Amino acid sequence: MHIISSIKKIACITLIMLMFVACRKSEGGNPAPTALTFPHPAGWPETKYNFAQNPLTKEGFELGRKLFFDGRLSKDGNFPCASCHQPFAAFATFDHDLSHGFNNQFTTRNATALFNLAWQTEMHHDGGIANLDLQPLAPITAPNEMAETIPAVLEKLSADPEYTQQFKRVFGNEGITTATMTKALSQYMLMLVSASSKYDRVKAGKAIFNVNEAAGYEIFKIKKCNSCHAEPLFTDLSFKDDGLPLNPTLNDIGRMRITGRKEDSLKFRVPSLRNIHLTGPYMHDGRFSSLDDVYEHYNKTNPLSSTERELLTEFFRSLTDSAFVQNPELTEPR
Repeated sequence: MHIISSIKKIACITLIMLMFVACRKSEGGNPAPTALTFPHPAGWPETKYNFAQNPLTKEGFELGRKLFFDGRLSKDGNFPCASCHQPFAAFATFDHDLSHGFNNQFTTRNATALFNLAWQTEMHHDGGIANLDLQPLAPITAPNEMAETIPAVLEKLSADPEYTQQFKRVFGNEGITTATMTKALSQYMLMLVSASSKYDRVKAGKAIFNVNEAAGYEIFKIKKCNSCHAEPLFTDLSFKDDGLPLNPTLNDIGRMRITGRKEDSLKFRVPSLRNIHLTGPYMHDGRFSSLDDVYEHYNKTNPLSSTERELLTEFFRSLTDSAFVQNPELTEPR
């Protein structure tokens, strides 16, 4: 018995010493990032993004957030991602028809609002980018947007000790590469989930529509607006001809530019109606400055009386997600 007791004591001491060594190694090494849970709203469809290939972490999200607001991703330092995707405008460009880029140039399209991207497999108005991780490469290298090269961006980031430390913490020894940079940006953009508007609270049984909002919701369904703007995303994510004639100055043929098929001429992604009161001007080129302009455009195919327009507008106000656009955890880090 005495021998057995001694063996147990030695084993216990050895275990304590091993734990101590492990703790010391963790303190002096590079502790693993903290896992971050994706805020999947109850009742929403399955997401499309492959989280297994880019697991969300708190540190990865914060790194992506820092990159999103960093002008060094552009050639002259003046055009971070956030210059066209402003948080207070539901990550669209406030009150601009076309985005403003490097050297006083303009793009040919209205900046898309960035939210609920985990449910999308094709990015941009024409679906030209098939993976969120690849999406940042287009605006960074476009001459009329951020006008930078990827090697130059990686060189600037690698020269910043804080960035090198953060990338190592998030991605281990992979360093700062094109893949790790875009994956970090994805981690931030994936967390831009807009699902806390009054409409959402009503659906969750936590609020009720007022009389005008309820009437507008009925008009929304009776007029079959939901055939394209399907709930809960308020878009079916398809590409449709919005009935607008070709702008001869911009010469934007839409989805046909990607597929080469004539039947895709002038087709553009059906936009989400969430936060629509924050994301004007409207349509792919921002040619309509108000919702009344949009109603008038569709009047031939889906006529609405002036009262119906007012009620529908009231319902659309219930889609504004103030908690989302005012969330300090999504704005520029200080």
